[in-house]
Amino acid sequence: MCLIVLGWRVHPEFPLIVAANRDEFHARPAAAAAFWKDEPRILAGRDLEAMGTWMGVTRDGRFAAVTNYRGGREPGAAQSRGALVTHFLLNGVKPAQYVASLTLASYSGFNLLATDREELWWCSNRDSEPRKLEPGIYGLGNLLLDTPEVAAPKEQFARALETGPAIEPLFGVLEPARIVTSVYGTRCATVLLLEQSGRIQFAERAFDPEGAEGETARYEFRLAA
Repeated sequence: MCLIVLGWRVHPEFPLIVAANRDEFHARPAAAAAFWKDEPRILAGRDLEAMGTWMGVTRDGRFAAVTNYRGGREPGAAQSRGALVTHFLLNGVKPAQYVASLTLASYSGFNLLATDREELWWCSNRDSEPRKLEPGIYGLGNLLLDTPEVAAPKEQFARALETGPAIEPLFGVLEPARIVTSVYGTRCATVLLLEQSGRIQFAERAFDPEGAEGETARYEFRLAA
């Protein structure tokens, strides 16, 4: 399953902490995380079929991530689910306004997390209402938010934060959930740390179809004024 574990305002120095695995068919082309040449505000990996992304952050601290809902593929869907993330990162509206504006039937089954640093929202077109999330630790796989399948990663995530958020321990949280097969598996793992001071740390670690670790891309920058 894809996995996102997120800490929202649970640490006084890190208002947003994210650890995520992206699981996908190895044959689907994608670009590694980078600032996009056509949209330099966005730091994200990129799906090279639909040109959207599964998770990204902007220079002013907007963040969004999407997971597919298990069995939720709709052949007639008008838009790629990756567009949900891209559109939020670019349009500048509040998360509440954005999730309320979505035409949910235009997409195959999805879960979306979106924040502008002020509010964090979750929505799915397999559930009734979007939710504004209170401070806490949340887990998201390929069902709805905080279902039992993500209970163990959430516990591991919480333990990793006890000694202070750091990139390598959070990669360790993701390790047990990795999928390794020759056709479909974990393509990359990503950790994002947003500090109260305005510094963002972002690291993406690639994996090949045999599960071997590839390069780790690391970015660090301060939020734009």
